[in-house]
Amino acid sequence: MAKNHSTQNGKQPMESTVLAGAEAMKDGFEKVRNSYDQFVAFGKDNAEAMLKSANAAGKSMETINSEVFAFTRKFIEDGVAATRAVLSATTFEQAFQLQGEYSKTMFQSQVDEAAKLGELALSAARETAEPLNARLNAVADFVRAG
Repeated sequence: MAKNHSTQNGKQPMESTVLAGAEAMKDGFEKVRNSYDQFVAFGKDNAEAMLKSANAAGKSMETINSEVFAFTRKFIEDGVAATRAVLSATTFEQAFQLQGEYSKTMFQSQVDEAAKLGELALSAARETAEPLNARLNAVADFVRAG
């Protein structure tokens, strides 16, 4: 009987060890699955951020191109009008005066346009970077949380 008793005592620690191992394995798989789910979610969020960034860049380039096109058209139209005015001048003095006025106007117009394009480019950079910065902050928060 003593032998049966010792077999019974040996069986119980073995069962508890197997159960504890199975529970640890289950917990490990659960953690791996949760990590994988987080990894997939991060990938999806990163892809969405890249898409938002690309869309913002595309819209910004469209805005900038439209602005450049409109300015170029106005520049040409004003140049043609100024040339006609200079050619229709009755005196050299009047022609020089018209040319000088046109030059001052065009210079100021180009300075203003350069400032406007600079603001548009800066705005485009901000809008394009915003979704990516949000993802970088999310990754940093995730790493800090451990």
